[in-house]
Amino acid sequence: MSEDVVSKRAGAVEAPALAVSHLSKSFGGAQALRDVNFAVAPGEVHGLLGQNGSGKSTLIKILAGYHVPDPGGRLEIHGRDVPLPLDPGQFRELGLSFVHQDLGLIPSLTVLENLIVGTLASERRLRIDWRAERRRARGLFERYSVELDPRATVADLSQIDRALLAIVRAVDEFRHEEAELHAKGVLVLDEPTVFLPKNRTERLFALVRQIAEAGASVIFVSHDLDEVRQVTDRITVLRDGRLVGTAVTSETDEQALVEMIIGRRLAAFSAEHQDLGDKDVSLTVAGLDGEIVRGLSLDARQGEIVGLTGLVGSGFDEVLYLLFGAAPATAGTVTLGGTKHDLPAMTPHQALACGMALVPADRPGAGSIGSLSTADNVMLLMLDRYRTGPLLHRRRMAADGGEQLRRFDVQPAFPDLPYEALSGGNQQKAMLAKWLQTTPLLVLCDEPTQGVDVGARQQIYTIVREAADAGAVVLCASSDYEQLATLCDRVVVFGRGRVVRQLTGDEMTKDRIAEQCYNSLSLADALTASA
Repeated sequence: MSEDVVSKRAGAVEAPALAVSHLSKSFGGAQALRDVNFAVAPGEVHGLLGQNGSGKSTLIKILAGYHVPDPGGRLEIHGRDVPLPLDPGQFRELGLSFVHQDLGLIPSLTVLENLIVGTLASERRLRIDWRAERRRARGLFERYSVELDPRATVADLSQIDRALLAIVRAVDEFRHEEAELHAKGVLVLDEPTVFLPKNRTERLFALVRQIAEAGASVIFVSHDLDEVRQVTDRITVLRDGRLVGTAVTSETDEQALVEMIIGRRLAAFSAEHQDLGDKDVSLTVAGLDGEIVRGLSLDARQGEIVGLTGLVGSGFDEVLYLLFGAAPATAGTVTLGGTKHDLPAMTPHQALACGMALVPADRPGAGSIGSLSTADNVMLLMLDRYRTGPLLHRRRMAADGGEQLRRFDVQPAFPDLPYEALSGGNQQKAMLAKWLQTTPLLVLCDEPTQGVDVGARQQIYTIVREAADAGAVVLCASSDYEQLATLCDRVVVFGRGRVVRQLTGDEMTKDRIAEQCYNSLSLADALTASA
C-alpha cells in the first residue's frame, strides 16, 4: 500500500511505522476527513497540524478505535496490513499508545499506581509485588532521565511532572506487547503541552527526542508552531478534512506553515503600544500579599493592557486570582472605578459586582460547565435578565446567547450545542463573550490563547484589544512572550513573588521579555538585599 520512507537511523530505508491511505470519515452530511494519506517514518517525531475542525482529532480517534472510518481506508503498521475499523483497545496490540490533553491520570493515586493501572486492568493480577514494581518504576524513570518518586501522589506533582509521567506510562505500554514492538511503537501526543508554561517544555521535548532516538515514532499534535518547529522532523498539515501536504520541518519557515494551515497569508496583528498618559488611573493595587506574591503595588490606566509574566513559581499568575477572590489574599487593597476594596475579604461574587471579569487558564475546570449548552455557558452571568419569579425564559435566553455566539464568531454558532463539543479556540471566544457582556472595568485573562489555533489566536487578540478600547483595564498573565510583546502596552516581570522589572515601548520584544524573566531571580535577590 505505502511507499518505503527514510528513517532517521543512518538514512535507512524502511516501511513506515504507521501509514494510512484513502482515509475518510463522515458524520451525517458533514465530511470530517476526505481521502487522507499520511505516513510516519520509524524513529521520527512527526508533527500533525491544522486548525480546530481540520480533522486531526478524527484521524487520531480512528487510530484509537473510537471512530469507524468510511469504507475504503487502509492502515499499515510496519508494513503489515491492519483491517479497519479497529476494535476499542486494539491499538495496544498494534504498538500504538496515546497521551491526550487531560493526560488521563488519577490525581488521588500515587505515581506508581498511575503507572501500572492500565496493566492491572488488562492482566487481572491477583497479587501485586509492590517492591518489585517500585524497583521497575525507578529503573524506567532513570532510563528516561525523569525524576519522579513512585510513592508521590499525582495531585502533588507539577504540571510538567504529570505530563512526563503520562508520556513514560504510554511508552511503557509498549513493553506488554511483542518484544519487537518495544522499539517500534508509535506514540501519539495530542496537545501534551497545552497546560504547560512555555518555559517548562524543554524537559518534555528532551523526553520525546529520547523516545524517538530509541526507535519509536512520535506523532506530535500541537497548535504551537514554535514547539512544532523545535521538536519535529517532518510536519503534515490537514485543512477542512483534507491533506494539504507534508514538509521537512527544517526546510519550512513559520509563514509557510501558517499559509498551509489556514490557506492564506495571515496578516500580523498590529496594535501599537499605546501612550495612555492622558487617561485616568482606573486600577490601583496596593500592598497585595498572597501565597507567593509579596507587597504588590500596581497602577493601570483606563484602556491599558498590562502583561504579567515571569518564571514558573514567580507568582505572576497568582495575581489574577487574588484580585478576583478566587485565591486567598492575606493583605492588600484594590481600587477600581474610584471604589476601594479590601482584598482579604474579596469573594468572586463581590469581584463580579464591583466590575471584574476573570477568564481562567483552566477553561473546562474553572471557567465553564462542559455538559451545559454553549448558550447556557455564555449567558450564565445574565440569568437575572431572564427571570420572572421562579420562571426562567429559556427561549429568549437561548436567542440572546445565539446572538452573542455570532458576535464573537464562535463556530458553530449553535446555542444548544454542548460547550464541551467546541474546539479550544471557540471555547475561549465563548468565555470572552460570557464575561464581556458584563461590561467589566477590569478584565483578568490567564493564558488567553492557550491551546488555541493560529487563526483563533488573532481573533482573541482583537477581542481583548476591543475590550480595552471600550475602557476596561486588562491584566494578561502569560508565559507566551511573543503574545505579551504583541498584545500588551506594558509588561510587568515577577521574580520570587515581587515585581522586578517593567518593560514599555521598544523594550517590549519577545527576546527582551524572555531575558528579563530568566534574570528575574537574580533581580529579585538584589532587590531583597537592598531593601
